[in-house]
Formats: sequence, structure tokens, C-alpha cells
Amino acid sequence: MAPVLDRLVPPPRTVDWSLFATTGVAVATGIAGFWIGHPSDAAVFWVHAVAGLSILPLLVAKFRRVAARLRDRRAWDRATPLSVCLAAVAVAAGATGVGWALGATAPLGVWTLLNLHILFGLLIGPLLLAHLRSRFRPLRGRDVRSRRVALQYAGLVAAGGATVWLLRRVATLLETPAATRRFTGSRELDDGDALPVTSWVADDPDPIDPGAWTLTVDGEVDRPLALGAEDLRPGAARRAVLDCTSGWYAEREWQGLDLGALVDAAEPTADAAWVTIHSVTGYRWSLPLSEARGALLATRLSGERLEHGHGYPLRLVAPDRRGFQWVKWVERVELRRRPDPRQWLAVFVSGV
Repeated sequence: MAPVLDRLVPPPRTVDWSLFATTGVAVATGIAGFWIGHPSDAAVFWVHAVAGLSILPLLVAKFRRVAARLRDRRAWDRATPLSVCLAAVAVAAGATGVGWALGATAPLGVWTLLNLHILFGLLIGPLLLAHLRSRFRPLRGRDVRSRRVALQYAGLVAAGGATVWLLRRVATLLETPAATRRFTGSRELDDGDALPVTSWVADDPDPIDPGAWTLTVDGEVDRPLALGAEDLRPGAARRAVLDCTSGWYAEREWQGLDLGALVDAAEPTADAAWVTIHSVTGYRWSLPLSEARGALLATRLSGERLEHGHGYPLRLVAPDRRGFQWVKWVERVELRRRPDPRQWLAVFVSGV
């Protein structure tokens, strides 16, 4: 059996650098997936899944090579504990990802296996860089210039893609919660289920007094607006998918103000190209003006007035955007020449 495995395993340095490359791709596409909500970008999630699954056989090859050194404590050096920690986190990231894909659940309170998968995935980045610093060995030409290595990697990618397909088929056949996963990995809520008041955005203001609240529309406009709750005339509706990065999605009917009509009423200047939606908490998100014209400022969800947890009195409904971009407790619509760079600070602070 060992000679067969030896023929399948690439050279040691090739395995090490392949682990670095596939992990980098998995982490990068995982982070990019936070911002992707349109089906046309589904390939990013497929690449993420294939890269993540490709890490596992490479780890087996790596473990097989270093097992003897790990068993002999005399062979350990200062970097060995870090290497062991990196390996444990990588295995945990792979296991939680596969578990989520198969529909597994765990008693983790408000957390899910997807949350753990994300946490382990984010930990891999700094651990891998620290590991590379202590174990760096440059890749040589002879480690990659061979038809055998090319065939090995073609087989690795093909096996990863087949495994992604197989996991979906198994989840469907077993009718697990993952059977209705969206391309983002989120699981569908039933039509009768109330939307969870959850988000990785940590903003949670006190309930807003509509009598003291004002919606302003300003920035690159010729006719700034200031509207009170009594001035709102909801007359538009959107049926849109809210896809939360915590792992669920739901298609619901939202009613409220047509953002495009509101923007046009303020008469944008020729320089206006972006619309930034501000929350009373300081949180914000920017949309291109053309996209904002198709968005909604919701006052009602499925015919009922928005609850405080869902953003009363106004919440942005941005089709094909992830849930954290649907700004809650809106108080300002600002037209800008460019996106607001402070939105990234707001996302980081709220996420942490």
C-alpha cells in the first residue's frame, strides 16, 4: 500500500507550497464570499469549496511525512507547537465545513457550525504566515516541472470538485437542512418562520421614537430633504432574498419607500455616483447610484410593521446583497461621488 501512496503524493516541497496556495485560495474566497450575494458570482463559493477540500488530502500527505518527528519529542523545536496548532485548526476548519455541507447541527447556542468554520478559517491565515516564517523552504523547479506532478494536481482538483457535488447529493438524499442550501452555503428558512433578529453586526440602539426621528437626504443633491415619520408614504414593494452571513436565508415581501424615487426627489447633481445609507448607530453601506435606484427603504415586513430588531422605522432592502449590507435603523441617505471609506471601519468594529 505504501508504494502506491508514494506514487500519488507529490514531492515534499510541492506538498508544502500546495498547502500554502490552496489555503490562501480558500481563505481569500471565503472572505470574498461575505460580500457576494448574486448568483452570477456563485463560482467563488465553488472555488472555495474545492480549495478547502483539496487541503485535506494534502494534510494527510504532510502528516504521513512528519508523523515520526511528532512522535519523538526530542525532535521538536520551538516552532513545532505552532505547526501542531496550525494543523489542528486546519482540520477543524475542514471538519466544520464538511459538517455544515452535510447538514450537521451542534448545540452551540446562537452559533452554528458555519460560524465555527469561519472562525477557524480566519485563524488559519496568521498561523500559516507564522508557520511559513519558521519553516520556509523555496520551491525548486524540479519540484513542479514534471508530467507526474501535473497529473497529480489535475486529479486533486477533479477529486475536490467531485466531492463538492457528492456532499450536495448526500445532503439531498438524506433530506438534511443542507438540502436547501443556497450557493452561498446558507440554509433556507421555512415560509412560516419568523426572521431571526441576528447579525454579526453588533449595533443595537435603544428603540427609536418616531416623533423625534428624521430621515435626511443630502450630499450631492440640489434639493436636500428632511422627512419625519409622518411624511413617509410607503407605496413600493420588493420580494427579495435576505441571505445572512450567519448561515440562513429567506425570501420575503418587503414594503416601504422606493429608494430610487426618494433619491430623484432630492435631484442628484451630475457628480453623484454613489448612495451611502447611514444608520443611527453610525453603521453605513454604499451602493452605486444605479443599484440604489432598485433598492427599498422598508417600513414593513410581510405586511407587518418592522420590529425594532429588524430596523424600525426604516431598513435598507438591497436585492442580491448579503444581510449585513441591509442597513437597519436608517436615518440618512447621502449621495456621494465615491463610496464612503468609513464603511469598512464600521463593518470591522461592528464585526469584532
